[in-house]
Amino acid sequence: MPDWIALHPDVTVEHLGLIPGMLDTEDPEPARTQFDRKYQYGGGWRPMEGFKLQRDLTLKYPSDPALHPLAMTRLRDETIILYEHAWVLILQKDKRFEVSRMD
Repeated sequence: MPDWIALHPDVTVEHLGLIPGMLDTEDPEPARTQFDRKYQYGGGWRPMEGFKLQRDLTLKYPSDPALHPLAMTRLRDETIILYEHAWVLILQKDKRFEVSRMD
């Protein structure tokens, strides 16, 4: 399991829920595949289009309030960021990203 870094002063391990346990550094698959396989009871990894990622890592969806990052980790070349309301973002080195709700 990769180490997580708190990005919000009030974040606790409870905010992370089961998400950290879904990533295995020994598994060669990317984060997307690992989340999809280990989150089957919740529907798997289902990316949602339309989000904008700001430079400060705030996540914005049109007409919704901005989501602020709670914690992040790295899995090889990917950065995984957990947001309020169980939104999870996987960011690639080339700045492409996917966002899925994992509640």
